[in-house]
Amino acid sequence: MTNVYRYKENPIIEPIDVTPLHKNFEVIGAFNAGVTEFNGETILLLRVAERPVSTDPQIVKAPIYDVVNKKMQVIELDKGDAQYNFEDPRTIRRADNLGTFFYLTSLSYIRIARSKDGHHFKIDDQAFLYPFNSYQEYGIEDARCTKIGNTYYVNFSSVSRFGVCDSLISTKDFISYQDEGNIFAPENKDVLIFPEKVNGLYYALHRPSVSNVFNIWLASSPDLRSWGNHKQLISTRADKWDSGRVGGGIVPIKTEAGWLVIYHGATRNNRYCMGAMLLDRFDPSKVIARLENPILEPEASYEEKGFFGGVVFGCGGIVKNDTLRLYYGVADTSMAGCEMSIKEILAQLKEAKLE
Repeated sequence: MTNVYRYKENPIIEPIDVTPLHKNFEVIGAFNAGVTEFNGETILLLRVAERPVSTDPQIVKAPIYDVVNKKMQVIELDKGDAQYNFEDPRTIRRADNLGTFFYLTSLSYIRIARSKDGHHFKIDDQAFLYPFNSYQEYGIEDARCTKIGNTYYVNFSSVSRFGVCDSLISTKDFISYQDEGNIFAPENKDVLIFPEKVNGLYYALHRPSVSNVFNIWLASSPDLRSWGNHKQLISTRADKWDSGRVGGGIVPIKTEAGWLVIYHGATRNNRYCMGAMLLDRFDPSKVIARLENPILEPEASYEEKGFFGGVVFGCGGIVKNDTLRLYYGVADTSMAGCEMSIKEILAQLKEAKLE
């Protein structure tokens, strides 16, 4: 069992703390934030999900951003329409499950929250990343941030009719940014870029989705844009907490023992937890150990209840000596923070069996 100190202020950011950008929309999620430090502050690259307000419970609205004309469109669908599946409150899919056609019930973008103490945050009035090409017409989700040198690389899920791909921008000031393009094609997400080269190459974890199989893969690149040498790293485990899917969590942490990877896993019933594994320091394709049990699981009321309950979803962390300050989304609704000992996690991994 990993000792976890949850912040007494949790949830540290809730939807009510965020003013919507769009008229006649409501903020239903402020969660799954990428994390870094900049100019003495903790920066959360907050995913803000906004939904068009519907006064008719029979009507579900789907927002789509027209990037060319810079205009929001809202499609209205009747719950009685048999050609659509409305079971998941986050998505609208074809009832026959054929193809990849779907709509989202909200549109996400990235907004920055800033804090001097890591506990109390002020949220910028405007978006930092807002849909800027056709691969993002349904929104931008779940940013991760890796600092390499004096440049911050932010990758995120771009969502559109073409599926979910992973895109990359770079910034030095969190005001302006350079578009680095799409780095992983659909269906792929949960990308984590390592904070330094290993044997002359950049490395990244990624999670392709093929035939309802959701495993973590590893790729390498000479330039952060062209990725290859793909290898499956770990897979789901039957009858365990990560039996349904596994995917990246926070940017890998370099330790003397190897690369500490905090990842997310979910059951087939979509209960999300955070786990840990250790990769070889000089060859990240080698898994040294993997914990059998999660290090963080939904237990607090704000983790159990929300827009999509039973979810803890870590997207970023800050290391201070032996302390990992982990920021994580809860119930697809809000942000929370906690602290745990890196040495304690490594000690558990040392005792763990490789599965």
